[in-house]
Amino acid sequence: MIGNDTTGPRWTIGELARASGVTVRTLYHYDEIGLVRASERTASGHRRYTRRDLHRLYRVRALRTLGLSLEEIGDVVDGAPDDLPAMRAVLDAQLEELRRQGERIGRITQQVRGLLRQFDGEATPDPDQFMTTLEMISVLDGYFTQEQQDQLARRRAELGPAAVETARTRWAGLVGELLAHVDAGTAVDDAGVRELVREWDALGSAFHSGDRQTEEAARRMWQDHGDDLSRGLPWPAERMAALVGYLEQVRQAR
Repeated sequence: MIGNDTTGPRWTIGELARASGVTVRTLYHYDEIGLVRASERTASGHRRYTRRDLHRLYRVRALRTLGLSLEEIGDVVDGAPDDLPAMRAVLDAQLEELRRQGERIGRITQQVRGLLRQFDGEATPDPDQFMTTLEMISVLDGYFTQEQQDQLARRRAELGPAAVETARTRWAGLVGELLAHVDAGTAVDDAGVRELVREWDALGSAFHSGDRQTEEAARRMWQDHGDDLSRGLPWPAERMAALVGYLEQVRQAR
C-alpha cells in the first residue's frame, strides 16, 4: 500500500460507505474536491481509508448537519484543530443564516395558511384569483430583498391583526377620496390632496418603517404589476393605475 500510516484498520470505499452511512458516490465527490481523500492506495490504485480519514469524514458529516456548505466545511477541517475563534465565526454566520431562513419559513407558512383559508370559506375560491395570489407571492421576490420581506413580515406581526385591518380600512377610504380628485382633475398642488397623500405615505411607512428602499420597491412593483395587483379590489385596474400616477405627480409637486 502507498501511505504513511502502517498501523490500524483500513477500509475500502464500499466498506467506509456502509460503516458511515455515506454513499459511495458522495465519497467519490468528497475525494474529487479534496474534502475527504483516502490516505492510501493499493498497488493497483484502489483507495484505502485509514482511521484518520474516518475521523475526518465524521467531522465533515457533523458540520454538514449544521447546514454549512462544503466549502465552509473544508475551511474548518483544514484549519488548525484548536482554532476555536475561527470555528465560532463560522457558527455565528451559520446561526444568522438559519435565523433568516426561519423568518422566511414563517412568512411562507403565513402565506400558505392564508391560501388555505380561501378553501375553508363558504365559497370555493375563484381559480383565477387563487392563481393570481400565488403569482403575486413570486412577484414579491422580484422586487423585495429577503431582508425587506422579513422586515415587512416582522412589522405586520408587531402591529397585530387589529391594527393591520384598521390600516386596510383606512387605505380603502384614501383610495376612494383620492380617486374622486383624479376624476375631478384636482390640481396636484392642492393643499387637501397633499394632505391625503401625506396620510397615504404615512400609512405605508407604518409597515416599512420609513425605509426608502422598501418604499421604492413597493412603488416599482405597483407601476409594473398594477393590473395584477388590482385584481380582487373593488376598483378597475385602469383607475388604480391612474391613481398611482396621480400620487407620483403630487409627490413631485411638493
